[in-house]
Amino acid sequence: MNILDKIIAHKKQEIAQLRKEVQIEKLVKSPNFQRTPLSLKKSLLSVGSTGIIAEFKRQSPSKGIINDVATIEEVTNGYLDAKVAAQSILTDTEFFGGNILDVIKARSIQETTPILRKDFIVDGFQIVEAKAIGADVILLIAACLTKEELKNYGKLAEDLGLDVLYEVHSQEDLDKIELDNKIIGINNRNLKTFKVDLEHSIKLASKIPDTCIKVSESGLNDPRVITGLKEYGFQGFLIGENFMKTENPGESCKEFIDQLR
Repeated sequence: MNILDKIIAHKKQEIAQLRKEVQIEKLVKSPNFQRTPLSLKKSLLSVGSTGIIAEFKRQSPSKGIINDVATIEEVTNGYLDAKVAAQSILTDTEFFGGNILDVIKARSIQETTPILRKDFIVDGFQIVEAKAIGADVILLIAACLTKEELKNYGKLAEDLGLDVLYEVHSQEDLDKIELDNKIIGINNRNLKTFKVDLEHSIKLASKIPDTCIKVSESGLNDPRVITGLKEYGFQGFLIGENFMKTENPGESCKEFIDQLR
């Protein structure tokens, strides 16, 4: 069993339990459910956008603890000062040390920048929950969902006004998605082996139509790489570890973005 299979198996159990404890009606009544979500598409395409989707991530299965000292409040404010295009927040507890409270806190601080609720979605419940906690965008990982699930979950998110970042790592993943006007994230890190390969992403990018927004994810630690990826049509860049492994993630993010100008 590779790490992705392990995460998905655990997630299915976790959500089955959660569905018993929390009623969907309760989520729908939460204050955040009434707000109009911000658009990741607009943010990435707006004139002068940095394209940086900066992530809050405490730990990962491949690296262990990355940063368990920085608070979501500090990091959110730091990322906003750096003028990020969006903020990504990991809400998986078991493997990444995150939780939905991080999204709730970040949302209470800011209403200007889209928040991506990053998790392993295996059930429509999590999409309703994402809206209820104040997220604007959800992640759907093609490697762990069927073509049918990707379509249905994408439609549910859209009906709730949420944007979807579809994550792919292979041609097989791409084939499961109806590629029209979507936000497609190419993960440079193989989720089964955790190896990073930018060349692989560039090859895959050429298979994605221009109606889509292309986002590069993982292993981005040099502003020059971002400049290079832009030439291949990438408009968004999801970066977490590179900022989170430092003492002041917000400051690191700002320095990184300053080098892109």
